[in-house]
Amino acid sequence: MLPVARTSKSRKGMRRAHHALTGISVHRCPGCGQSRLPHRVCSNCGYLNRSFKLKMPEKTA
Repeated sequence: MLPVARTSKSRKGMRRAHHALTGISVHRCPGCGQSRLPHRVCSNCGYLNRSFKLKMPEKTA
């Protein structure tokens, strides 16, 4: 079926108003200060919260 009437630019824009992209939220790790994603373990020091910290292997250069 074909549309009954053409969709105007205004109506098309209002429909697409919720399609905008949002930026990534980045937080500082309280353990080492490196940026990390929220609710994720820090890849540098293994910090997650005050009561949980992963034992990270030593980095070799």
